[in-house]
Amino acid sequence: MILRGAEVLFPEGFGTEEVCLDEGMIADDASGREIDLTGYRILPGIVDLHGDGFERHLAPRRGAMRDLGVGLQSVDAELGANGITTAFLAQFFSWEGGMRGPEFAERLCAALQGAQGLLTDMRLQLRLETHMLDEYARFEALVAKSGTKYVVFNDHVPHAALAKGKRPPRLTGQALKSGRSPEAHLALLQRLHDHADQVPDAVSRLARRLRAARVLLGSHDDHTAEARQHWAQAGVAVAEFPETREAASAAHCDQTPVVLGAPNVVRGGSHKGNVSATDLLAEGIGDAIASDYHYPAPKQAVQRLVRDGVMGFEEAWSLVSRRPAQIAGLADRGEIAAGKRADLVVLDPRTDRIGATICAGRISFMAGDVAARFVGE
Repeated sequence: MILRGAEVLFPEGFGTEEVCLDEGMIADDASGREIDLTGYRILPGIVDLHGDGFERHLAPRRGAMRDLGVGLQSVDAELGANGITTAFLAQFFSWEGGMRGPEFAERLCAALQGAQGLLTDMRLQLRLETHMLDEYARFEALVAKSGTKYVVFNDHVPHAALAKGKRPPRLTGQALKSGRSPEAHLALLQRLHDHADQVPDAVSRLARRLRAARVLLGSHDDHTAEARQHWAQAGVAVAEFPETREAASAAHCDQTPVVLGAPNVVRGGSHKGNVSATDLLAEGIGDAIASDYHYPAPKQAVQRLVRDGVMGFEEAWSLVSRRPAQIAGLADRGEIAAGKRADLVVLDPRTDRIGATICAGRISFMAGDVAARFVGE
């Protein structure tokens, strides 16, 4: 297939050359159908390093979805509609239980391995709650069995309240989601908090083993420069969603890739009162933008950065395509060049709507005038 007439975002900038697709790859030339996409832009597919928007598809209500494969098909459709061609599903391995518990993580890994017919390249990012010391062996086994190549360390234990002997906020709701009584849930949290002094050494040893298995490691919600320094010393090479300018600057100065949340950019600030991702990007801090909890957000974030004059379109789009691909070590995608995967987004610059998404040469989404051009041809 040959796509012609469009404005194409190549590594060196926009051009009007044809884009040739052959056997799922971008080729120097090709024979076959020619599709006229005059008036549209062809962009590299979005590489989403961290997104948990899949949860609403897998469990629209608690316990309602028994066949996770059906939910993954729905996730596939939403990703395609939003221009995402590579998606890291950010799945918890947490004491919180329910959809964030170890059992569900194991179910999701099995479902993803057994899924058939998915068009988007869905990969796992497993998020380990660091204070679950007794579950490290189980977690490592899951990483190995599932082939997971991206692990992120989290700590959501409410230490401040527990250290003061207070009842943590939202305790009853968390307990119900986990299937525990509030009393049992509080006792679990207290045990996790009481063993906090053992966590740094245990995490460092785990990180060494995972790095030896060629797993990319990230930290999540860093709050201080000291925290980021600890993770750097442990070989944790990505800083996800730093909560403060101090933590983000420390990562940037240490040449650690910083991943920022697209909803933060779209909203014009963090919904939790953390540092503004837009402000960081304006200061030159930030290497990639991820969907976080809303799959439409990466494209929307690019549009807002351009509209607000923070950066040009080419630079903004690289934050959701080329640069996240580089962070993940995916050298075969993220830009439109011969020999790369044919992961493409067809965008209408007049409306900012996606007309088509192509994953490895296969159409994962198509609608409107773009679809009419393909069918009409």
